[in-house]
Amino acid sequence: MSLSTFAAAQILRALPRVHLSRAVGRLCDQPIPSGLARVVERTYCRAYRVNMDEAEGHLGSYPSFDAFFTRPLKKDARKISTDPVVSPADGKLSCLGRIDTGAQIHVKGQLYEAGELIGDEADARRYSGGQFAVVYLAPGDYHRVHSPVDGKVTLLRGIPGDLYPVNSIGERYVPQLFVRNNRVAIVIDTEALGRVTVVMVGATIVGRISVNALPGPAVPPGTHEISPGYAVGRGDEIGMFHLGSTAVVLLEPGLTLARATGVVRLGQSLVSAP
Repeated sequence: MSLSTFAAAQILRALPRVHLSRAVGRLCDQPIPSGLARVVERTYCRAYRVNMDEAEGHLGSYPSFDAFFTRPLKKDARKISTDPVVSPADGKLSCLGRIDTGAQIHVKGQLYEAGELIGDEADARRYSGGQFAVVYLAPGDYHRVHSPVDGKVTLLRGIPGDLYPVNSIGERYVPQLFVRNNRVAIVIDTEALGRVTVVMVGATIVGRISVNALPGPAVPPGTHEISPGYAVGRGDEIGMFHLGSTAVVLLEPGLTLARATGVVRLGQSLVSAP
């Protein structure tokens, strides 16, 4: 471990992460003059290699930095695979595999209880022996999250927590990172695959997570039934990170995910090699 990495880890522990994230979130919601917006957005695009050619709008056209960060893609910018499970987001497919018989998943050397991750121990048992995938969204990525399957959103769980960074330092030095952070579990019931849950995991500077099935700027803590169910197809938008993080997909037994890890785009198949 390098001295700089160790120092960064200690600083992260000492920072008032939740208060800092909320303050930055409020700042990002403020209107910004178009001239200043172009400068800020151009600098961000250069720093993080953002591809604005595929985005709706242009530099300086967004009313706030949050609007720029959560910018939608142009229609048909992503091709949605006909396979039954697709990537819910642009990013890096960091790992995927089998959920063991104790409803536990292994991510970057850490063992997670599925029940703690999705916020319901009883519901998690249905995923025992199933599959999971983790997609990490970097700062330069498109930050809306889409349904990986055809079905209906029937339940949402807002799970309060901390806001540690979900990056290499956070993964290495924060035990149980995913279940310590603020997150939203989006439950999608399907005809062919049973129940699928997409967990949107917050991180430092992620002020909030909003979802399409529930009005409001963020998902309140607790369980929220959606009745009637909110119909979605593969590739339909289901939520967005207001300054990005990670999406985890959990599937019941019956289908094996087979894509190689690495860069992935919204709508690409998770059940066949690229």
